[in-house]
Amino acid sequence: MLLDAHTHLDHYQPDELDAALSEIAALQMLTVAVAMDPASYTRTRAIATRSPLIVPCFGIHPWEAHRYAHDLTALRPLVAASPMLGEVGLDYVWDEHPAHYPAQRAVLAALLEQAAAEDKVVNLHTKGAEHDVLAMLQRFGVRRAIVHWYSGPRDAFEALVAHGCFFTFGVETPASPAIQELARDVPLDRLLSETDGPGGLRWLTGEVGMPRHVLDVLRTLADLRGLSVAAITAAIAANWRRLCAGDARLAPWVG
Repeated sequence: MLLDAHTHLDHYQPDELDAALSEIAALQMLTVAVAMDPASYTRTRAIATRSPLIVPCFGIHPWEAHRYAHDLTALRPLVAASPMLGEVGLDYVWDEHPAHYPAQRAVLAALLEQAAAEDKVVNLHTKGAEHDVLAMLQRFGVRRAIVHWYSGPRDAFEALVAHGCFFTFGVETPASPAIQELARDVPLDRLLSETDGPGGLRWLTGEVGMPRHVLDVLRTLADLRGLSVAAITAAIAANWRRLCAGDARLAPWVG
């Protein structure tokens, strides 16, 4: 089983989406499609009807949190309907408006509180706020967490590992020595793969990120860990199954 544990299918243009869905089918790649806000979740759920390999997830991205902090109760039915949550978290780097940060924290607190009560996996954005995200995971007792594209300080990385988090590695891994160091050091049983398509690769190189780019990630991870591509792929699949074990909402996608 191949895994893309973090992508934005609703961000593709229609022709790009058709191509992406064809690649997902050809690769038989389980695809965790995260959302930015309620409208994004609606689009993602519609896309997911086109493939049984897509896990549609509700989330409020930290860049959008200030738009929703005034009515947190309105988010509760969307959280309840989603098999897992994402993309959620904090961002003190790319959101350059510190006035938004209290709203980010309020939204994340509400989402994590409900995720803990419903025992749901969360798919996290942590940019520049790694210690605060960890503190909130600890506060609400959220243990089943995926940290997406980690690039923060080493001490926070080690603390998130100690907390039990899983980590996705994606399209920056082949080119970034800092990301490669983390990919070597993360426990093998916490390793996941992602593309963050279509925007992650486009941000790096200008090329639209597609599902097939996870193959480049897997080759790099295999080289870094001194394993075959088959072995790293099998380890990632086993990690996904363990993360989802016993969760009836995710049972259709455990494989």
